[in-house]
Amino acid sequence: MRNIGIKFLAFAFIIFLNACKTEKSESKKNDSTIEENLYFGYKPPGLTPEIFVPKKGTSQDWKLGNTDSLDMDEFYFTYTGNNPFEDPVVVYRNEGSYYRVNKYSFKHNPSDSNILYSRWNYIERTDSGWSKIKSLGPMFDREDWGIMVMSVSAKGTLVFDDYKSNDVIRMSRIIDGKREEPKLLGKHINTGKWTAHPFIAPDESFLIWGSEREDGYGMSDNYISFRQQDGSWGPAINMGDKINSELVENGARLTPDGKYLLFGRSEEKEREDGSTYWESTNYWVDAKIIETFKVQ
Repeated sequence: MRNIGIKFLAFAFIIFLNACKTEKSESKKNDSTIEENLYFGYKPPGLTPEIFVPKKGTSQDWKLGNTDSLDMDEFYFTYTGNNPFEDPVVVYRNEGSYYRVNKYSFKHNPSDSNILYSRWNYIERTDSGWSKIKSLGPMFDREDWGIMVMSVSAKGTLVFDDYKSNDVIRMSRIIDGKREEPKLLGKHINTGKWTAHPFIAPDESFLIWGSEREDGYGMSDNYISFRQQDGSWGPAINMGDKINSELVENGARLTPDGKYLLFGRSEEKEREDGSTYWESTNYWVDAKIIETFKVQ
Protein backbone atom coordinates (compact mmCIF):
# COMPACT_ATOMS: atom_id res chain seq x y z
CA MET A 1 0.00 0.00 0.00
CA ARG A 2 2.86 2.31 0.80
CA ASN A 3 4.39 1.79 -2.69
CA ILE A 4 1.05 2.50 -4.32
CA GLY A 5 0.80 5.78 -2.36
CA ILE A 6 4.30 6.83 -3.40
CA LYS A 7 3.63 6.01 -7.05
CA PHE A 8 0.40 8.01 -6.91
CA LEU A 9 2.15 11.06 -5.43
CA ALA A 10 4.93 10.80 -8.03
CA PHE A 11 2.35 10.57 -10.82
CA ALA A 12 0.47 13.59 -9.45
CA PHE A 13 3.72 15.57 -9.21
CA ILE A 14 4.57 14.79 -12.85
CA ILE A 15 1.12 15.97 -13.94
CA PHE A 16 1.64 19.17 -11.88
CA LEU A 17 5.02 19.82 -13.53
CA ASN A 18 3.61 19.28 -17.02
CA ALA A 19 0.74 21.62 -16.21
CA CYS A 20 3.23 24.29 -15.07
CA LYS A 21 5.29 23.85 -18.23
CA THR A 22 2.18 24.10 -20.39
CA GLU A 23 1.02 27.22 -18.53
CA LYS A 24 4.49 28.74 -18.80
CA SER A 25 4.62 27.89 -22.50
CA GLU A 26 1.19 29.45 -23.07
CA SER A 27 2.30 32.52 -21.09
CA LYS A 28 5.38 32.90 -23.28
CA LYS A 29 3.21 32.43 -26.36
CA ASN A 30 0.79 35.11 -25.17
CA ASP A 31 3.65 37.48 -24.27
CA SER A 32 5.12 36.89 -27.72
CA THR A 33 1.76 37.65 -29.31
CA ILE A 34 1.49 40.86 -27.27
CA GLU A 35 5.00 41.89 -28.31
CA GLU A 36 4.20 41.25 -31.97
CA ASN A 37 1.07 43.42 -31.70
CA LEU A 38 2.86 46.38 -30.14
CA TYR A 39 3.32 49.55 -32.16
CA PHE A 40 6.75 51.00 -31.37
CA GLY A 41 6.35 49.74 -27.82
CA TYR A 42 2.72 50.88 -27.42
CA LYS A 43 -0.43 48.79 -27.45
CA PRO A 44 -2.38 50.23 -30.41
CA PRO A 45 -6.06 51.27 -30.22
CA GLY A 46 -9.02 49.99 -32.22
CA LEU A 47 -11.82 52.05 -33.74
CA THR A 48 -12.52 53.81 -30.43
CA PRO A 49 -10.07 56.64 -29.62
CA GLU A 50 -7.85 56.06 -26.59
CA ILE A 51 -5.67 58.40 -24.57
CA PHE A 52 -2.06 58.19 -25.66
CA VAL A 53 0.28 57.89 -22.68
CA PRO A 54 3.90 58.39 -23.84
CA LYS A 55 6.74 56.37 -22.40
CA LYS A 56 9.50 58.23 -20.61
CA GLY A 57 11.98 59.61 -23.12
CA THR A 58 15.76 59.67 -22.87
CA SER A 59 18.53 61.90 -24.13
CA GLN A 60 19.24 59.26 -26.77
CA ASP A 61 15.92 60.18 -28.41
CA TRP A 62 17.40 63.51 -29.50
CA LYS A 63 20.21 64.20 -31.97
CA LEU A 64 21.97 67.45 -32.80
CA GLY A 65 20.64 68.36 -36.22
CA ASN A 66 23.49 70.33 -37.76
CA THR A 67 26.62 68.84 -36.17
CA ASP A 68 29.05 69.59 -38.99
CA SER A 69 27.80 73.13 -39.54
CA LEU A 70 27.12 74.08 -35.93
CA ASP A 71 26.20 77.74 -35.58
CA MET A 72 25.90 78.92 -31.98
CA ASP A 73 23.51 81.66 -33.10
CA GLU A 74 21.01 78.97 -34.11
CA PHE A 75 21.13 75.21 -33.64
CA TYR A 76 18.57 72.49 -33.16
CA PHE A 77 17.90 68.92 -32.09
CA THR A 78 15.80 66.40 -34.01
CA TYR A 79 13.63 63.80 -32.28
CA THR A 80 14.28 60.13 -33.11
CA GLY A 81 12.17 58.44 -30.42
CA ASN A 82 8.88 56.55 -30.62
CA ASN A 83 6.38 59.19 -29.46
CA PRO A 84 4.38 60.25 -32.57
CA PHE A 85 3.06 63.33 -30.73
CA GLU A 86 6.52 64.75 -30.00
CA ASP A 87 7.53 67.84 -31.99
CA PRO A 88 10.29 66.62 -34.32
CA VAL A 89 12.56 69.67 -34.04
CA VAL A 90 13.56 71.92 -31.13
CA VAL A 91 15.40 75.08 -32.17
CA TYR A 92 17.68 77.16 -29.93
CA ARG A 93 18.18 80.73 -31.19
CA ASN A 94 20.61 83.21 -29.63
CA GLU A 95 18.73 86.34 -28.58
CA GLY A 96 21.73 88.08 -27.03
CA SER A 97 21.47 87.46 -23.31
CA TYR A 98 19.56 84.17 -23.62
CA TYR A 99 18.55 81.42 -26.02
CA ARG A 100 14.96 81.30 -27.24
CA VAL A 101 13.58 77.78 -27.51
CA ASN A 102 11.08 77.03 -30.26
CA LYS A 103 9.44 73.70 -31.09
CA TYR A 104 8.66 73.08 -34.75
CA SER A 105 6.31 70.40 -36.02
CA PHE A 106 8.26 69.76 -39.19
CA LYS A 107 6.37 67.56 -41.68
CA HIS A 108 8.14 65.44 -44.26
CA ASN A 109 7.01 64.66 -47.77
CA PRO A 110 5.89 61.00 -47.60
CA SER A 111 7.78 60.28 -50.81
CA ASP A 112 10.88 62.31 -49.91
CA SER A 113 12.20 62.11 -46.34
CA ASN A 114 15.10 64.45 -47.19
CA ILE A 115 13.00 67.61 -46.77
CA LEU A 116 11.06 68.69 -43.68
CA TYR A 117 8.53 71.55 -43.80
CA SER A 118 7.24 73.78 -41.01
CA ARG A 119 5.28 77.00 -41.36
CA TRP A 120 7.20 79.04 -43.98
CA ASN A 121 10.44 77.16 -43.38
CA TYR A 122 12.11 73.91 -44.38
CA ILE A 123 15.32 71.96 -43.76
CA GLU A 124 17.12 69.56 -46.10
CA ARG A 125 19.11 66.42 -45.38
CA THR A 126 22.68 66.71 -46.70
CA ASP A 127 25.73 64.44 -46.69
CA SER A 128 26.85 66.12 -43.47
CA GLY A 129 23.46 66.13 -41.72
CA TRP A 130 20.45 68.46 -41.76
CA SER A 131 20.86 71.93 -43.23
CA LYS A 132 20.11 75.20 -41.49
CA ILE A 133 16.49 76.29 -41.46
CA LYS A 134 15.61 77.92 -44.79
CA SER A 135 12.68 80.04 -45.95
CA LEU A 136 10.19 78.77 -48.54
CA GLY A 137 10.40 82.20 -50.14
CA PRO A 138 8.27 85.34 -50.51
CA MET A 139 5.18 83.36 -51.58
CA PHE A 140 4.98 82.02 -48.00
CA ASP A 141 7.13 84.30 -45.86
CA ARG A 142 4.72 87.25 -45.83
CA GLU A 143 4.02 89.72 -43.05
CA ASP A 144 0.28 89.68 -43.79
CA TRP A 145 0.09 85.91 -43.34
CA GLY A 146 0.36 84.01 -40.08
CA ILE A 147 1.18 80.37 -40.82
CA MET A 148 0.94 78.05 -37.82
CA VAL A 149 0.52 74.52 -39.24
CA MET A 150 1.67 73.16 -42.59
CA SER A 151 1.04 69.74 -44.11
CA VAL A 152 2.56 68.19 -47.24
CA SER A 153 1.42 65.40 -49.56
CA ALA A 154 3.52 62.86 -51.47
CA LYS A 155 3.15 65.08 -54.56
CA GLY A 156 4.62 68.05 -52.71
CA THR A 157 1.29 69.86 -52.29
CA LEU A 158 1.47 72.20 -49.29
CA VAL A 159 -1.63 72.97 -47.21
CA PHE A 160 -1.46 75.50 -44.38
CA ASP A 161 -3.56 77.73 -42.14
CA ASP A 162 -3.35 81.51 -41.89
CA TYR A 163 -4.45 83.10 -38.62
CA LYS A 164 -3.82 86.67 -39.83
CA SER A 165 -6.41 86.37 -42.60
CA ASN A 166 -9.46 85.45 -40.50
CA ASP A 167 -8.28 81.87 -39.94
CA VAL A 168 -8.38 80.31 -43.39
CA ILE A 169 -6.67 77.39 -45.15
CA ARG A 170 -4.61 77.75 -48.30
CA MET A 171 -3.10 75.23 -50.72
CA SER A 172 -0.09 75.32 -53.04
CA ARG A 173 0.51 72.59 -55.63
CA ILE A 174 3.44 71.78 -57.88
CA ILE A 175 2.35 72.10 -61.51
CA ASP A 176 4.74 71.27 -64.36
CA GLY A 177 7.61 71.26 -61.90
CA LYS A 178 6.87 74.72 -60.50
CA ARG A 179 5.38 75.77 -57.17
CA GLU A 180 2.09 77.65 -57.69
CA GLU A 181 0.95 80.65 -55.70
CA PRO A 182 -1.00 79.48 -52.61
CA LYS A 183 -4.76 79.63 -53.13
CA LEU A 184 -7.69 79.78 -50.72
CA LEU A 185 -9.75 76.60 -50.46
CA GLY A 186 -13.51 76.73 -50.97
CA LYS A 187 -16.08 78.19 -48.60
CA HIS A 188 -17.30 74.74 -47.51
CA ILE A 189 -13.86 74.32 -45.92
CA ASN A 190 -13.12 77.92 -44.93
CA THR A 191 -16.34 78.36 -42.97
CA GLY A 192 -16.96 78.89 -39.28
CA LYS A 193 -15.68 81.02 -36.44
CA TRP A 194 -12.16 79.85 -37.28
CA THR A 195 -10.47 77.23 -39.48
CA ALA A 196 -7.00 75.84 -38.83
CA HIS A 197 -4.66 72.86 -38.29
CA PRO A 198 -4.99 71.22 -41.73
CA PHE A 199 -3.70 67.78 -42.65
CA ILE A 200 -3.65 66.47 -46.23
CA ALA A 201 -3.44 62.72 -46.83
CA PRO A 202 -0.21 61.52 -48.47
CA ASP A 203 -2.17 60.53 -51.59
CA GLU A 204 -4.36 63.68 -51.35
CA SER A 205 -7.50 61.53 -51.00
CA PHE A 206 -8.76 63.52 -48.02
CA LEU A 207 -8.20 66.69 -46.00
CA ILE A 208 -8.74 67.03 -42.23
CA TRP A 209 -8.86 70.33 -40.31
CA GLY A 210 -10.22 71.91 -37.14
CA SER A 211 -13.11 74.35 -37.17
CA GLU A 212 -15.67 75.90 -34.84
CA ARG A 213 -19.12 75.76 -36.47
CA GLU A 214 -22.76 75.93 -35.48
CA ASP A 215 -23.30 72.27 -36.41
CA GLY A 216 -20.39 71.12 -34.23
CA TYR A 217 -20.32 69.38 -30.86
CA GLY A 218 -18.48 72.12 -29.00
CA MET A 219 -15.84 74.80 -29.26
CA SER A 220 -13.88 73.15 -32.08
CA ASP A 221 -14.28 69.89 -34.01
CA ASN A 222 -12.28 67.93 -36.52
CA TYR A 223 -13.79 67.90 -40.01
CA ILE A 224 -12.89 65.84 -43.08
CA SER A 225 -13.39 66.35 -46.81
CA PHE A 226 -12.73 63.72 -49.50
CA ARG A 227 -11.27 64.40 -52.92
CA GLN A 228 -13.92 63.96 -55.63
CA GLN A 229 -13.45 62.34 -59.04
CA ASP A 230 -13.28 65.76 -60.73
CA GLY A 231 -10.45 66.82 -58.40
CA SER A 232 -12.56 69.10 -56.22
CA TRP A 233 -13.02 68.75 -52.48
CA GLY A 234 -16.26 67.26 -51.23
CA PRO A 235 -18.49 68.61 -48.46
CA ALA A 236 -17.14 69.16 -44.96
CA ILE A 237 -18.05 66.18 -42.77
CA ASN A 238 -17.97 66.42 -38.98
CA MET A 239 -15.93 63.43 -37.71
CA GLY A 240 -18.57 62.51 -35.15
CA ASP A 241 -18.82 62.05 -31.41
CA LYS A 242 -16.06 59.42 -31.26
CA ILE A 243 -13.53 62.05 -32.36
CA ASN A 244 -15.24 65.25 -31.22
CA SER A 245 -16.82 66.43 -27.96
CA GLU A 246 -18.00 69.63 -26.27
CA LEU A 247 -14.32 70.49 -25.74
CA VAL A 248 -11.70 71.68 -28.28
CA GLU A 249 -10.51 69.03 -30.76
CA ASN A 250 -7.94 69.77 -33.44
CA GLY A 251 -4.54 68.83 -34.83
CA ALA A 252 -5.69 65.53 -36.38
CA ARG A 253 -3.05 63.77 -38.49
CA LEU A 254 -1.86 60.32 -39.47
CA THR A 255 1.21 58.56 -38.16
CA PRO A 256 3.92 58.45 -40.88
CA ASP A 257 2.96 54.88 -41.83
CA GLY A 258 -0.73 55.82 -42.09
CA LYS A 259 -1.90 53.24 -39.55
CA TYR A 260 -3.26 55.54 -36.83
CA LEU A 261 -5.01 58.89 -36.55
CA LEU A 262 -3.75 61.26 -33.88
CA PHE A 263 -5.59 64.29 -32.49
CA GLY A 264 -5.67 66.54 -29.45
CA ARG A 265 -8.48 67.45 -27.04
CA SER A 266 -8.11 70.61 -24.95
CA GLU A 267 -10.03 72.11 -22.05
CA GLU A 268 -9.71 75.52 -20.43
CA LYS A 269 -9.33 75.30 -16.66
CA GLU A 270 -9.16 77.85 -13.85
CA ARG A 271 -6.53 78.17 -11.14
CA GLU A 272 -7.23 79.13 -7.53
CA ASP A 273 -6.18 82.72 -8.24
CA GLY A 274 -8.76 83.01 -11.01
CA SER A 275 -6.31 82.81 -13.91
CA THR A 276 -6.97 80.24 -16.65
CA TYR A 277 -4.88 77.77 -18.59
CA TRP A 278 -5.38 75.10 -21.25
CA GLU A 279 -4.92 71.42 -20.50
CA SER A 280 -4.48 69.14 -23.52
CA THR A 281 -4.80 65.38 -23.88
CA ASN A 282 -3.55 63.38 -26.85
CA TYR A 283 -5.67 60.64 -28.41
CA TRP A 284 -5.10 58.05 -31.11
CA VAL A 285 -7.36 55.67 -33.03
CA ASP A 286 -7.07 53.15 -35.86
CA ALA A 287 -6.95 55.05 -39.16
CA LYS A 288 -9.62 52.71 -40.56
CA ILE A 289 -12.13 54.98 -38.82
CA ILE A 290 -11.63 57.40 -41.73
CA GLU A 291 -13.32 54.91 -44.07
CA THR A 292 -16.51 55.13 -41.99
CA PHE A 293 -17.05 58.72 -43.09
CA LYS A 294 -17.03 57.97 -46.82
CA VAL A 295 -20.48 56.37 -46.77
CA GLN A 296 -22.22 59.38 -45.31
